[in-house]
Amino acid sequence: MKVRVDTDMRRQQAGRVLSLLDLTSLGESDTPARIEALCASARGAIGAPAAVCVYPEHVTTARRSLAGTAVTVATVVNFPDGASDPRRVERETLRALGAGAEEIDLVLPYRALLLGQAERARLVVDACREACGGATLLKLILETGELGSPENLRQACAIGIEAGVDFLKTSTGKVPVNATPEAVALMLEAIAVDGGRCGIKIAGGVRTLADAQAYLDLVESRMGADWIGPAHVRIGASGLYDELATLLSASP
Repeated sequence: MKVRVDTDMRRQQAGRVLSLLDLTSLGESDTPARIEALCASARGAIGAPAAVCVYPEHVTTARRSLAGTAVTVATVVNFPDGASDPRRVERETLRALGAGAEEIDLVLPYRALLLGQAERARLVVDACREACGGATLLKLILETGELGSPENLRQACAIGIEAGVDFLKTSTGKVPVNATPEAVALMLEAIAVDGGRCGIKIAGGVRTLADAQAYLDLVESRMGADWIGPAHVRIGASGLYDELATLLSASP
């Protein structure tokens, strides 16, 4: 009986995580065929993720493959380097939106922040926010593993929240240290102080259902269970999907 209860609980957790998932493929050698396969997974019988996240050159393929579904298409700009040229970011964003992107994940110029050039970082975020307008959801990637101190992370959170981004996101997944419980806790603190308007996306190193559930427990302890949903919480992962699919496709 305990095994059955544990299995049922894991299946419930898997369904919840799937609804929050940004199913992601950001490989340098991604092909249209790979993106079509990713989108086929998103259309599968086990349920739909919140979004599919791909490089800008694959946005049109993803939009075509997901036509008729509620799954949105996200892409990345200023990625993964986090440059500090606002005009570049504006152009990248407008091109991505023109191709059909519905959500933008922007890398904060974290190196500028580390050099004491917070205003340069703010200009980039403001330029992307303006290019997105009011209808496009904007997630700000802080690259938490590179910021080096709680003070830097708090400053990065403040830049995003003051600019009106929709989500603070941990990481690109392209650096040695990505999401950590400590970073997520600090981000949640900043979000809570602001009233919980801004959401959080946990990305980079979330590879198992247990990883995802541990972060959701952390979110729930700070923000409450009712706050958790695709409008406020996303999990960016690719390898996690296979475990979710196995659990959700198994016979009850």
